Amino acid sequence: MPNTRSSLQAARIYEVTESGEEKPGGVAVDCMFNPYEYTVSKTNSYKEEKQNRSDVPGFEFEKAGPQTLKLSLVFDTYESDEDVSLRTNALWKLMASKTRREGNRNRKVPPPEVAFEWGVFRFVAVITNMTQKFTLFKTDGTPVRASVEVTFTQHKDLNDYPSQNPTSGGGDIERVWRVVAGDRIDTIAYAVYGDATRWRTIAEYNQLSNPLSLRAGQQLIIPTE
Repeated sequence: MPNTRSSLQAARIYEVTESGEEKPGGVAVDCMFNPYEYTVSKTNSYKEEKQNRSDVPGFEFEKAGPQTLKLSLVFDTYESDEDVSLRTNALWKLMASKTRREGNRNRKVPPPEVAFEWGVFRFVAVITNMTQKFTLFKTDGTPVRASVEVTFTQHKDLNDYPSQNPTSGGGDIERVWRVVAGDRIDTIAYAVYGDATRWRTIAEYNQLSNPLSLRAGQQLIIPTE
């Protein structure tokens, strides 16, 4: 796993596939400094009932709003003496839309879905707002420090933590384990069950053809005990 300049495990922002896994060859940004904090929020919409004879207004639910994640990041290249925008430009690529020619007309391709991941926290969304401020410069005007405010907005119901089996009809909650470099299926079984010999349960449930060959970014459903 990449580390920050303080040798801590770095938070990452990276492009994902439709299934939510890291996209091979996609844009990925390792944070030079982990955020001091992040804020997750959600807003639901209600409207006041038109006919209400009570002194207390009644409300009717309209729609559920998306979850949003807001965080601040700092990038600093003062010691390496390079343009800090060379580091932050990758973030802007994650907001860029493209135009694709299909037949005799152009089609707008939206920006990619991304994930923010730090430790056990993982948030799959799109970047809906980003502001970059340059705060330190070389004598020739080259920026060497930048603060970046990023807002992520979820538009799919992808659980960041334990998810439900889509075929269970709302049954027992299952856990999702995202494989990192060095993970083995027996050590995963020990971490979640306290019993390394239960690796077969995970392998069979996920229909792994080769349980000894896990890849970084792979997601495993951990069956309930």
